[in-house]
Amino acid sequence: MTDSQQGGAWQPPEEEVEPAYQPVEVGFADGDWAVGRINAWWRPAGGQSWCRVRVLGRGQEPRWMPFDPDRLVLLPGSGI
Repeated sequence: MTDSQQGGAWQPPEEEVEPAYQPVEVGFADGDWAVGRINAWWRPAGGQSWCRVRVLGRGQEPRWMPFDPDRLVLLPGSGI
């Protein structure tokens, strides 16, 4: 993927996208963390999984990003 494909405008083929509802904590480069949700997964054959993440309370559009467990901490979906 090129840098331009990794931005908010890039999308995988819709027929390969799996809807999801997975709460996460999202880590940012500046060390900040925020609560968000993965609302879709894309798992290309032989490649790294990607997820569409919406960060809550920041006014940002959902964006596709490679799944990185160091930046995206999966939270329980039905309470603790």
